Amino acid sequence: MKNILVFSFVIMMLMSNFTVNAQTQKKETAGSANKVEAYYFHNASRCVTCKTVEAEAKADLESLYGSQVTFKALNLEDDTTKPIAKKLEVSGQTLLIVKGNQKINLTNEGFMYARTNPKKFKSIIKEKVDKLLEL
Repeated sequence: MKNILVFSFVIMMLMSNFTVNAQTQKKETAGSANKVEAYYFHNASRCVTCKTVEAEAKADLESLYGSQVTFKALNLEDDTTKPIAKKLEVSGQTLLIVKGNQKINLTNEGFMYARTNPKKFKSIIKEKVDKLLEL
């Protein structure tokens, strides 16, 4: 009888743990659908422009949005980066702004303006991110 009670208690504890984990994962997934995230995918070997795109995008996002928009620089040659690159359908150097299933690719704008016209680059970032935040 005592063994049955202990076994029942253990089963109840395990079930409540699974329920809490499932609810937590659901909340995290739902939360990320409403969150704006910026990703800069790059290779290990990087030129000055590539480094500038990363630095300007990161600085612009921080100055415009603080912690409201996260920024992650990810090396495409790192095995831990490959799953997210695959999920976002990225195969090369890319500056991507993501909210849920919405993706805005700012790679061309970054390489065109980060070094030569950083104010224009910042205004483009602001325009695109503001639209995503409104959704």
